[in-house]
Amino acid sequence: MEAFKTSTDVLFILLGAIMVLAMHAGFAFLEVGTVRKKNQVNALVKIMVDFAVSTIAYFFIGYSVAYGIDFLSGAKALTAESGYGLVKFFFLLTFAAAIPAIISGGIAERAKFNPQLAATFVIVALIYPFYEGLIWAENYGVQNWIKAIFGAKFHDFAGSVVVHAMGGWLALGAVVMLGARYGRYTKDGKISAHPPSSIPFLALGAWILTVGWFGFNVMSAQKVGDISGLVAVNSLMAMVGGVLAALVTGKNDPGFVHNGPLAGLVAVCAGSDLMHPIGALITGAVAGGLFVWTFTLCQNKWKIDDVLGVWPLHGLCGAWGGIAAGIFGSTALGGLGGVTFMAQLAGTLMGISIALAGGFAVYGGLKAVMAIRLDQEEEYQGADLSIHKIESESVID
Repeated sequence: MEAFKTSTDVLFILLGAIMVLAMHAGFAFLEVGTVRKKNQVNALVKIMVDFAVSTIAYFFIGYSVAYGIDFLSGAKALTAESGYGLVKFFFLLTFAAAIPAIISGGIAERAKFNPQLAATFVIVALIYPFYEGLIWAENYGVQNWIKAIFGAKFHDFAGSVVVHAMGGWLALGAVVMLGARYGRYTKDGKISAHPPSSIPFLALGAWILTVGWFGFNVMSAQKVGDISGLVAVNSLMAMVGGVLAALVTGKNDPGFVHNGPLAGLVAVCAGSDLMHPIGALITGAVAGGLFVWTFTLCQNKWKIDDVLGVWPLHGLCGAWGGIAAGIFGSTALGGLGGVTFMAQLAGTLMGISIALAGGFAVYGGLKAVMAIRLDQEEEYQGADLSIHKIESESVID
């Protein structure tokens, strides 16, 4: 029976890893549908290669930084407990690889290819696993420090802050260091519209991400015995809340509608195992409205050319999710308790600080030693032809 339980746990977390791996197709098609047609091939190639680079970085360096575990032993040792340790790595890798996939959407249409791969390696090998280790592995006593001061440890069940806020705030540094796309903002302050190239592709990406997210959240239990139907239903309610809020605040705009469920799901990750479903619905609705509002401010007022709105979606909605866990996770609002507002605020601000400093350090450092964006002619031609020498719909005679 013990062997059967272990094998079941292996299968459980493996299925979660496969579902989150599939989400990277969602990241790819969300970007493909949002960028202009001349940058669609680049979007697809970036997500694929970023995942490969992330795997190397996390396998050889990042996983050890976060958990103190390496795989430099024989295969016989690695297959202990039916290889559970290996599939746990695979599952957590898919989370780590989401960071460059998030950043990719913010820097789309003007980033050089090789410098971005270098940034991916450094982020997944060092910056992301450092914070991941502080929170999920409780490295350096940070969680105990938070508990001693604020009455509870920082709680982030599935990564509102550890994954999404980290990705979004890292992306903000990248977006600022690259600067806006040529022609996006005119000298007199007007905005040149760059509408999505394909709403069907954008919608496909959103749907793939939405479905995969139930593996992202539910399988974060990591053991069959710890699975909770509350996580699934809270994810559902937050998703729906995000859709409806984005529909109303975005005035039926399809781009906002299809990012709405993602905003809700980003926000509910942290407290999905604690909240009452009504709390999850409110958390998702706030996130959907927050995304529309801040995306509009970024593009129109602050002139931050974040192409897919990854800082509002992942950075701000992720931060809101970390804080929301401390609100709706409380027993006073129908949650399971074990969290405090101040502990959630402290852990969230810590994640933002590390990500913001990391983003500016990595992309600022790369910018100091090499060109990190396409020149004006290459950008006008499009990343597909400039980098990959092929268009998304090439005609062969």
